[in-house]
Amino acid sequence: MTDHINEISMKIILHAGDARKLIMDALREVEGGQFTDAEQKLVQAKQDIVLAHKAQTETIQKEASGERQEFSLLFAHAQDTLMTVSSEHNIASQLIQLFKSFNARLEELEK
Repeated sequence: MTDHINEISMKIILHAGDARKLIMDALREVEGGQFTDAEQKLVQAKQDIVLAHKAQTETIQKEASGERQEFSLLFAHAQDTLMTVSSEHNIASQLIQLFKSFNARLEELEK
């Protein structure tokens, strides 16, 4: 059982980590005014978040249906990582929209 929960935990952490990298890459794209590329990276990041969330949800549903899960500090860490990265994605998405708006206003003023 421990090996299984560790495997799930690492799957969550890996997908969350991949999502975090894409989020940071998206924000770097914004620095260069590449809003379309930034938004595409956020879409890719969301796909990784969904995969991580699916692994987490399957584990939680098993426990809810009576399949007892042993406590795992690694699983708790994985859940925390996923939650944090999900929040980072939401914030990055809002920041990109904000910078797009500022950029459009600036372009209008420059005309």
